Amino acid sequence: MADIRNNFVGIKSPNPFWLASAPPTDKAYNVVRAFKAGWGGVVWKTLGEEGPPVVNVNGPRYGAIWGADRRLLGLNNIELITDRELQTNLREIKQVKMDWPDRALVVSLMVPCVEEAWKAILPVVEETGADGIELNFGCPHGMSERGMGSAVGQVPEYIEMVVRWCKANTRMPVITKLTPNITDIRRPARAAKAGGTDAVSLINTINSITAVDLDNFSPEPSIDGKGSHGGYCGPAVKPIALNMVAEIARDPETYGLPISGIGGVTTWRDAAEFLALGAGNVQVCTAAMTYGFKIVQEMIDGLKNWMDVKGHTSLDDIVGRATPNVTDWQYLNLNYIAKARIDQDLCIKCGRCHIACEDTSHQAITSFVNGQRHFEVMEEECVGCNLCVNVCPVESCITMEPLPAGVLDKRTGKTVSPSYANWTTHPNNPMAKVAAE
Repeated sequence: MADIRNNFVGIKSPNPFWLASAPPTDKAYNVVRAFKAGWGGVVWKTLGEEGPPVVNVNGPRYGAIWGADRRLLGLNNIELITDRELQTNLREIKQVKMDWPDRALVVSLMVPCVEEAWKAILPVVEETGADGIELNFGCPHGMSERGMGSAVGQVPEYIEMVVRWCKANTRMPVITKLTPNITDIRRPARAAKAGGTDAVSLINTINSITAVDLDNFSPEPSIDGKGSHGGYCGPAVKPIALNMVAEIARDPETYGLPISGIGGVTTWRDAAEFLALGAGNVQVCTAAMTYGFKIVQEMIDGLKNWMDVKGHTSLDDIVGRATPNVTDWQYLNLNYIAKARIDQDLCIKCGRCHIACEDTSHQAITSFVNGQRHFEVMEEECVGCNLCVNVCPVESCITMEPLPAGVLDKRTGKTVSPSYANWTTHPNNPMAKVAAE
């Protein structure tokens, strides 16, 4: 059986599945239930400085996006950091860590961007025995308007400064949580590394409004007829998160920086994809809020089973395996040719492939042949875009088949070349022509 024990910047846990800082980790009751269910670790919901706690709204806090079957695809939330007393949280953190020493317990922190504020909170968190801290530089609403959260995460100089303060004032590993609400995720990651962070975690939630109530014209969730932007999370943000994780993992300036992957992890496969792109573990929130804490058992079993089938003995066999295969567009092989193929035995003749190709793509799929309803790819028109594969409702009915070298591409009338060629050397590239001259 595959060994999925996790060691992330020296923080050990029985598996790589942590609960992210959010409502599910707001109190000891929740965290204990999570550990009993099998979660390897938690990041305690963000603590603020000593004094009156923040005030959350007392009405709806979530907006949602659903699929056609009402499956939850994304949540938008307007909740702030913990609204419980700091000392109450600290007492509970200390007790939970004492009772569950084999689980990872990291504390998320957000205080004003003032050195004394960080110096004040770090020792009281350290005294709890927590395994590490996560700097919340990602929250896009409520706290950002107060100069915290993503207001810090969008300024690399601030990130580096605060990370330096923390590294100088605590023994605990420092994980820097990054905001996706930025043009280039590499810049804040580089700043965090320059400040000495032990790791980064990403992505935090994406600034969003999920819907508008067309009866009272208020954004959802509506609070007394008014709405606000909030943080978007869930399965819908996974592609954005995977890209940002990969950008950091393959950037020469941040290469080797440990990454905790966050964003839409719902299944073991999602987790494996994050790990393959360079994440050392994953954090989960929306899936637990949708299906409950026991979903982690499916993640654990699924990951182990897949690793056993593929011959992976430990997480080290997976982490970063896909990173070298992420490249920039200009380096993709222009001599790679693939064509769509429709399995006539599997085809249910719904016609979706034909309509998609006929109306919006390359008119490469028939609808009738010899007067009969029949869907077949016309190779001389197919550019290999694979739109038909993605709209087909029958799995594996349409596949993409590479043309071997030496075979004639009926669309271009040229023989498929065995050599590699990309845009940087293509004759249509003005820069390539300049270089050739």
